[in-house]
Amino acid sequence: MPPTPLLEARELVKDFGSTHVIHGVSFDIMRGETLGLVGESGSGKSTIARLLLRLIEPTSGSVLFHDAAESTPRTYDLLQLNLREMRRLRRRLSIVFQDPYAALNPRMSVRQILSEPFVIHHEQPPQGSGSYARNLDTRLHELLVEVGLDASALRRYPHEFSGGQRQRINIARAIALRPELLVLDEPVTALDVSVGAQVINLLSDLQQRYGLTYLFISHSMPLVRYLCHRVAVMQHGRIVETGTWSEVCDHPREPYTQQLLAATPELPALDLTRTS
Repeated sequence: MPPTPLLEARELVKDFGSTHVIHGVSFDIMRGETLGLVGESGSGKSTIARLLLRLIEPTSGSVLFHDAAESTPRTYDLLQLNLREMRRLRRRLSIVFQDPYAALNPRMSVRQILSEPFVIHHEQPPQGSGSYARNLDTRLHELLVEVGLDASALRRYPHEFSGGQRQRINIARAIALRPELLVLDEPVTALDVSVGAQVINLLSDLQQRYGLTYLFISHSMPLVRYLCHRVAVMQHGRIVETGTWSEVCDHPREPYTQQLLAATPELPALDLTRTS
C-alpha cells in the first residue's frame, strides 16, 4: 500500500501586522513517518508548528487532518473547526517544546503534570481492576517507564530533575493520550549532545513501538539524517527544497541547503541509529 498522509498543510500564510512571516507553505506528513523541517533560526519553523496545532491562527491557508480511526474515514480542516471540535481532535495532536525548563510548571509535581492531559480532555485512563485514581496511577507509572524514568519521579517537582530528565517528562506528557502526530520543536537543542542523543533514541523507540508520526523541527542536519524519512528545508518563511533524507542531505539541490550542511558540524560518535 502506498503511504497515506496524516496531515497536509496547504498554502499557509502568517502575517504579524505588516510583517510577512510565512509565505504559502505546503507539505504533507505521511502516517508513521518522520518529516524533518529544517532551517536557520528565524526561518519560520516554530511558527509552522504552532500554526499546525492552532496555537496561533494563520492569516490564510488550510491544515487537513485525515482521520482513519472512525468507522467512516473523514478529513477535517483544522482551521475551520470550532473550539469544541478542535478540542476533541487536539488529544490526537501533541507537541514537545524546545526548552525543557520553561515547558513545565515549577509549582506542579510530576504526578500533576502527567495527569493534566487526562483532566483537561476528560479522558479515562486504561481500565484496570481498581478505581479511577488507581488506574490513573498505573498509567502514570507506565508513562514514566516508557520514557526511562522511575515511578518515584511522580512525587517530585521539575527543579529536582536535569534538563534531559525534564525533556523526558515533557515527552511522557505529550504521549499520555496516545496521539497520532507529535510535533517536536527542536526537542534537544537545549541539551548536551550526549543527553540529546539519548532523547533522540527514545523518540525513535517510541515511534517504532506505537506507530507515531513526527514533525521534527531542527536546524541540525546530522540529526535529520538519523531520525527523518523525508526533509523539508525552510528559508525566510518558504519551503525551498523537499525530498528523502538521502536526497536532501547527500545530494542537496539548493545553495541554501548546501550552506546549511556545510555550516553544521558532524555529531561526535554516539549511540545513534537512523530510522530505516
